[in-house]
Amino acid sequence: MSVLRASGIGHRVAFEVPARGAAMLAALAVAIGVLLLASLALGSADVGLGDALAALVGTASERADLVATEFRLPRALTALMAGGLLALSGALLQGTTLNPLADPALVGVSQGAGLAVIVLAVLMPAAPDAWHAPAAFGGGMAAAAAILCLTGIRAGGAQTRFLLTGIGLAAFLTAMTTALLTYGRISDAHEALGWLAGSVRSASWDEVQRSALATVAALAICVLAARPLAALRLGDDLAASLGHHVTRARTGLLLASVALASASVSVVGPVAFVGLLAPHAARRLARTGPGLHLALTWAVGACLAGGADLAGRTAFGPVQVPAGLVTALVGAPCFALLMLRTHRKETP
Repeated sequence: MSVLRASGIGHRVAFEVPARGAAMLAALAVAIGVLLLASLALGSADVGLGDALAALVGTASERADLVATEFRLPRALTALMAGGLLALSGALLQGTTLNPLADPALVGVSQGAGLAVIVLAVLMPAAPDAWHAPAAFGGGMAAAAAILCLTGIRAGGAQTRFLLTGIGLAAFLTAMTTALLTYGRISDAHEALGWLAGSVRSASWDEVQRSALATVAALAICVLAARPLAALRLGDDLAASLGHHVTRARTGLLLASVALASASVSVVGPVAFVGLLAPHAARRLARTGPGLHLALTWAVGACLAGGADLAGRTAFGPVQVPAGLVTALVGAPCFALLMLRTHRKETP
């Protein structure tokens, strides 16, 4: 396997990455750029690729600039960053629990975050939007704590129990959310339903700013998480012998996973299956260490969410399908395939 090596500061700092992993990351970066341009150019008001490029550099006509940069660009950027955050959350959750089927939307974390926001929207409609992110984080943390208390997972075992408990908790939280929507005011419920579908239709530059801040924080988290993730892959005993406090590392990674999922959910609502599928797709693209794998996962998640939003906006126009519904339609059969593969590996 060919490896790219680089060093600096008098060879005091050095790193090496697999050439295939670096090539895949570059290809995904190009794909993200293509998706961004397509999101600006395509739609009911046809802008065109040339006008989309001109809008990005500030030389487009007034009409193209209004459509591309004021309406479509915030939506596209929000979808890309929210998808990347969900993908990283899934990668950290899978690495923490050593469960390849772990996902924020499947084990109740996204539902807990969503329920907290729905409580504010339905029971406290006068609450400011600034409360949504802290409420989403608290709801996601409460769901994660409940799962760990019910399953007692400290190591990587009991994968089936962890998954089934998470699915049951997710169903319970979904039922509570449905009850709130049923008995709440129609206007509040209608607004909340669009958010629960994982829609970025009303994304503005405020959402872009919040997503960008979360993405910067996610970059720092990935840098700090690479070493403990690599150690946890080796097993608890070997990780402890390498100087890692296993329980503390697992708790920190879980907190980071919940924080990233909650940040994404607070902006665009729950988007199903991105956190589950992106880490597996990144692993199929290139076998790498945890650091580059997290970068690939972010890029794949951005492509999934950005592509789902673009497809939902253009495929059935003028009707717009929320990105969360598109990812659910595509992700459900993929999840079934993952379940079958996991079952075959576990069967002697």
